[in-house]
Amino acid sequence: MRTVITGGAGFIGSHLCDYLIGKGHEVICIDNLLTGKAENIVHLIGNGQFHFIKHNVSDYICIDGHVDNVLHFASPASPIDYLEFPIQTLKVGSLGTLNSLGLAKTKKAKFLLASTSEVYGDPQIHPQREDYWGHVNPVGPRGVYDEAKRFAEALTMAYHRYHYMDTRIVRIFNTYGPRVRTKDGRALPTFICQALRGEDITVFGSGLQTRSFCYISDLVDGIHRLLLSKECEPVNIGNPEEITVLQLAKEILTFTGSKSKIIFKPLPVDDPKIRQPDISKAKNILGWEPKIPREEGLRKTLAYFKDMLGNDEK
Repeated sequence: MRTVITGGAGFIGSHLCDYLIGKGHEVICIDNLLTGKAENIVHLIGNGQFHFIKHNVSDYICIDGHVDNVLHFASPASPIDYLEFPIQTLKVGSLGTLNSLGLAKTKKAKFLLASTSEVYGDPQIHPQREDYWGHVNPVGPRGVYDEAKRFAEALTMAYHRYHYMDTRIVRIFNTYGPRVRTKDGRALPTFICQALRGEDITVFGSGLQTRSFCYISDLVDGIHRLLLSKECEPVNIGNPEEITVLQLAKEILTFTGSKSKIIFKPLPVDDPKIRQPDISKAKNILGWEPKIPREEGLRKTLAYFKDMLGNDEK
């Protein structure tokens, strides 16, 4: 198998590079390093099964030779990123998806789109099933990401129906683990960094809004199963174990032994109040469900963050 991964130097993309190389794939990683990090793939440099191309996929993509799979994971993915890079986010969701689909079409390759639970917006049904159309503010500050992914899904299904392409869509819920950036901006990595540094833990709103956190190895396994399946409609991949943001902050304080205090700040505009995947489809079609308990995942993530913060301070 020869597989192209756009955004392959990002958090999820780099883990996919590792995983597929382990499965015997030759992996071509494309990333412009806007939010991806060279450190995530440096261990693969020199591996004959790995090739890195620094390129913005919002521009035309050219790959020599045959390609079996195109996995489109390029995009800023945290609020701190897509609020800083709103135009780039919209372009990679539209032009980047168009170019990635064009590559897959030219090569007669299978295409997999990394979508997101954010297509559900601030949901009015709970938990969120794939047949829910979502509750998104298209002109709000988060709309640049939400609508980019919704457009990418529509474009992928159009190529599937019009060009008869073999496509997949994974809707990814909150994911964590090693290689999450220390300045990612989302709750879990932010809380860990604040706790390890002895800073105040900043909880937005009342802290009663909920999230569901999936460990990276579980997510990558689910994505691979989807790639191998025949399912062309969107599939949720995430951990259905729901937790409030305030509970998460308290757990991290306990795990780190930190003396940090929890403080509250105003809730950002359009921040989702609830988030929990219905994974019935993944269970039935892919035989997938998460295996890593949050306690185990947090301990592995904490070890990574301690190392990263230690290096930052040297």
